[in-house]
Amino acid sequence: MGNIRGFLDFKRVNFKKLDSKQRIKNFKEFSQALSKEEQEIQGGRCMNCGVAFCQAGLIEENKEIGCPLRNLIPEWNDLIYKGLWEQAYERLDLTNPFPEFTGRVCPAPCEDSCVCAINGASVSIKNNEFAIIENAFKEKFIKISKPNLNGKKMAIVGSGPAGLACGYRLNELGFKVSIFERSDRIGGLLMYGIPDMKLEKSVINRRVELLKKSGIEFHCSYDINSKEKANKLLKDYDGVVLCTGASKAIDLNIKGRNLKNIMFAVDFLTMNTKSLLDKNAPNDLAKNKDVLIIGSGDTSVDCVAVALRQGAKSITRFERSPKRPLKRVQNNPWPLKADIFSTDYGLEEAIAVYGKDVRMYQKLTKEFVGENGFVKGVYASDLKREAINSKMVNVEIANSSKFYKADLILLAMGFSGSENELKSNFNIKFDEKNNILTNDYQTSHKKIFACGDARMGQALVVWAIKDGLECANSIYKSFFA
Repeated sequence: MGNIRGFLDFKRVNFKKLDSKQRIKNFKEFSQALSKEEQEIQGGRCMNCGVAFCQAGLIEENKEIGCPLRNLIPEWNDLIYKGLWEQAYERLDLTNPFPEFTGRVCPAPCEDSCVCAINGASVSIKNNEFAIIENAFKEKFIKISKPNLNGKKMAIVGSGPAGLACGYRLNELGFKVSIFERSDRIGGLLMYGIPDMKLEKSVINRRVELLKKSGIEFHCSYDINSKEKANKLLKDYDGVVLCTGASKAIDLNIKGRNLKNIMFAVDFLTMNTKSLLDKNAPNDLAKNKDVLIIGSGDTSVDCVAVALRQGAKSITRFERSPKRPLKRVQNNPWPLKADIFSTDYGLEEAIAVYGKDVRMYQKLTKEFVGENGFVKGVYASDLKREAINSKMVNVEIANSSKFYKADLILLAMGFSGSENELKSNFNIKFDEKNNILTNDYQTSHKKIFACGDARMGQALVVWAIKDGLECANSIYKSFFA
């Protein structure tokens, strides 16, 4: 290591962010990277631990420990500290085909598992990764090569992170790869489920162009939505990989659900991104409206940020869970991913605009209320945590129901598995969680494989990439082992 005292000598410095009230004036990325020299110092904070938990890639207590891709983090931290940026990219490229995505949208479980984070600030791993890949593009370190074909053709259905990763690795392994996407643009939820502020679409297009040059074929607006289309893929290709995501959004089927202006969060985000791409202008669905977002994950934060930029009059976010603790508690020790209170970018912006935190905790939505066919608000009750049969559960507090005004409601409660049509169209089986059933990535149909959220349920982008890579390796073994 270049500096064994770096974690003591250098303080963590994050990317600079534009002021909240300034950045909500547009839909552009707002983080400003450090200079090369500043980022090199941040690389020098790495301790080169004897056991580097940042790259462990494990799951314990249903929480991540370190990077699922098992990135060689201490190695490329040290290389950028020494100014060896090309070698740093080469080490990063060994494990992660799309660091420009994870360097922007990943919540960085690696940093929670950094040894420096036990009692201080972790190494800025995510920002280091971003700096390495963006410098690699700038300096043209990225080389494109067309591998020798092995005589097998594979069709991939879905072009999200799992589909792109699986296609990338299959192409490396010599397969002729064709990726089919039902939307009008490549990228899946990277394109339409994550707003531009976190991931500008030019970043996706830049990578897709490289994949095309490496030999992968892409087909947009191609929905495999019938048995006939599925059978044609099976006839034309040696195998099919389903990377269709966990696209079945969780609904809230309570009284008044049929009122207008109640919609799934992903549809709201898609409409806005599509409007930006097609018309160079945002959608204005939230303009001058009282917006209620039901859900507490990353998608809900994105909805807050987009609704703000559209000009929402007010924003409220309901969570069923209590407010998280400010520090780790006994059942959430290091090196597990920290389950603590945080305020992400959209929530920061809402606080700056409205002068208060828009989050309301332990709320149970009971009924949608409308007028002339349009939603006008909800009745919601308060919840409390109680121990029942030795398990902490949410219990509704009697007589706590109140009316909350809202004329746009976004459901951001996650996803419940794959679309049912896949079962019949491809003649495959699902598991008890409504995910595609697989054995070593192979479905119940011997020519069909599956990976990503379609196989494992809703997960982070980094897990989808990992699953796509491993699926491709498994496919290679099934043909050539």
